[in-house]
Amino acid sequence: MEHNLAKTMSLLTRTPATLNALLRDLPEEWTSGHEGANTWSPFDIVGHLIHGERTDWMPRVKRILQRGESQPFDPFDRLAQERESQGKSLDQLLDEFARLRSENLRDLRGMHLTEDQLALRGRHPAFGVCTLSQLLATWAVHDLTHLHQISRVMAHQYREAVGPWSVYLGVLKCAGHSS
Repeated sequence: MEHNLAKTMSLLTRTPATLNALLRDLPEEWTSGHEGANTWSPFDIVGHLIHGERTDWMPRVKRILQRGESQPFDPFDRLAQERESQGKSLDQLLDEFARLRSENLRDLRGMHLTEDQLALRGRHPAFGVCTLSQLLATWAVHDLTHLHQISRVMAHQYREAVGPWSVYLGVLKCAGHSS
């Protein structure tokens, strides 16, 4: 499937509601559990998504449109959620993510991007040259990666409780994207 902005936006629009349906009002054991040292809980993952909404996706879109390859993207702090989520509840994080995503998609829609603009190139600090289209496709797949991660982390909490059925539960065999 080639990148299509309308299809990308249809997926990005659904992530906040998906997270809300999956996580809101769950017992904390489901949302604070992780897979071991240096791995993330669902709470941490939502915080990471919020940080991306603030500092990654749209700032990089704008950087490509304004400066092209001449100025690399700012590096992304993949652990910023550890300090930014302190003192907040999961419900607050879910609400904040929904608000930021809505604002970002409104701004993205308002840009009325053309095919020529989607082909513009920027520079990632580690990966080098990328197109705006690739950045936007990555935003969607990043969401899917973390939805997958959340389901895997949550399933991990019952890894012993399922007993012999673990042989049929592929989510318990899936290895990591936690950090």
